[in-house]
Amino acid sequence: MSSTKNPGRFAGSQYVLMSIFGFFAMGYVPGKIIVHGNAVATAGNIAAHERLFRLGIAGQLIGQAGFIFVALALFELLKGVNRRLASLMVTLIVVSIPIAFLNEVNSIAALLLVRGADFLSIVENPQREALAMLFLHLHFQGLLVAEMFWGLWLFPLALLIYRSRFVPRFLGVWLAFAGFAWVIVSLTGVVSPQYYDKAYSYSQPAIIGEIAFMLWLLIKGARPPALDATAS
Repeated sequence: MSSTKNPGRFAGSQYVLMSIFGFFAMGYVPGKIIVHGNAVATAGNIAAHERLFRLGIAGQLIGQAGFIFVALALFELLKGVNRRLASLMVTLIVVSIPIAFLNEVNSIAALLLVRGADFLSIVENPQREALAMLFLHLHFQGLLVAEMFWGLWLFPLALLIYRSRFVPRFLGVWLAFAGFAWVIVSLTGVVSPQYYDKAYSYSQPAIIGEIAFMLWLLIKGARPPALDATAS
């Protein structure tokens, strides 16, 4: 696939691929491993499905690292619309990546506690299981911080899409709503965690805008007018 012939489709393909890694790491694996409110069952699941748990950590690292290239591909696609906004978009994406990387240390700590390394032999199993659950909760809190930036970077992207004229404007509006949704979900998790699940559920129609955008790029593609003028 040539990034020169259709930079929108190239960006969309990378976007979708990295999102698959993200869904696997943050959606599928926790659903198979974590039993909310039950440290014993969760620790047992980690021990029984250690390979899956490790793959989830690896998937998160790959997905986050790969998103750097998504940011660069979107920058190349949209820099002609407004270079300053495109640079801001990339900056907000890049800021979120080290947060997500460091956050995976919490998952690794939970795994070490469950495995019971030699130096942990003085700690009883119930304490290790409780500590493992604590680190998994810290991992979730780290995701709340990252979610703020997952929303913020969508604002310059939405404005770029709205101004671009070579991607439908309704996608720009939808992306703006998705940005607001992620910011609200993040703040809800910090300020009123008891309402996080409801906020996340109610925000799904807005968040789907990001999925619609990446699929549009993958299927329809996009070419800045400058490229069309050069080709002709």
